[in-house]
Amino acid sequence: MKDDQLTPGRRVLLRAAAVLGLTATAGCVGTDRSAAPGPTATGGAPAAGPQAARALKPSAYRLQPIAGFGPQRAARALPRVRKAPILRIPGRDRSMVLTFDDGPDPRYTPHILRTLRRYDVRAMFFVCGEMAVDNKDLLREMADDGHLIGNHTWSHPLLPRLSRAAMRDQIERTCDVVEDATGDAPEWFRAPYGAWNRNAFQLGADLGMEPLAWTVDTLDWTEPGAGTIVRRVRAGAGPGVVVLSHDAGGDRSGSVTALREYLPELLDSGYRITVPSRPMV
Repeated sequence: MKDDQLTPGRRVLLRAAAVLGLTATAGCVGTDRSAAPGPTATGGAPAAGPQAARALKPSAYRLQPIAGFGPQRAARALPRVRKAPILRIPGRDRSMVLTFDDGPDPRYTPHILRTLRRYDVRAMFFVCGEMAVDNKDLLREMADDGHLIGNHTWSHPLLPRLSRAAMRDQIERTCDVVEDATGDAPEWFRAPYGAWNRNAFQLGADLGMEPLAWTVDTLDWTEPGAGTIVRRVRAGAGPGVVVLSHDAGGDRSGSVTALREYLPELLDSGYRITVPSRPMV
């Protein structure tokens, strides 16, 4: 896929929905290949009126994507709604999650998989169906290595601009490809550009997936070079952090090289790189 020409200055603040009885998390600030062009829609409160009441079921879907705890300095200032986290990360105190979007790409994904395998680390891959359909062997390799495969739509569109039917097609077709290749449907969903709306949350929930955001954006889609990517991961590292990187969508050689450098550093610093379990509701 070609990189979109986007404005890097836009940021999307992704918070937990306390109205659903969940613990608030650190602010998830970042962009997935930068903010999408035009207005970025995020979920809001359910619309009023009897028709909306019939259409929406309490706790049937989340109004905001969930994310990790973020650095401790941010987490301390947040209100405590419940003691249980919305994103359960085993060994939370020194755990982080690495995520890779837009693939799989046979030029870069195999290198990332080899690095993860070398250090016996599990990660999450949010795949696009148009990439996955011709690279099912890489999906199977991900699954065999214990990585989690998430849904990142078919062709990486800006979801709020799609009709509900078109959005369902984007998400459902990718679920089918993943399930056909691995035997398991994805349990996690990430909207392209971090642009969510009510339909995106509802359809993801209807297909059995949880919405996942991030807390540290490497901005590797801008191809800043491996050194810059490494510095961004170092600066953002913290308990419960979810890191956003990419293994497709452009020249990802910098992302491949950066992973080889920052992953052993994180492990040597005492971090446990893991994948999340299903969130508490």
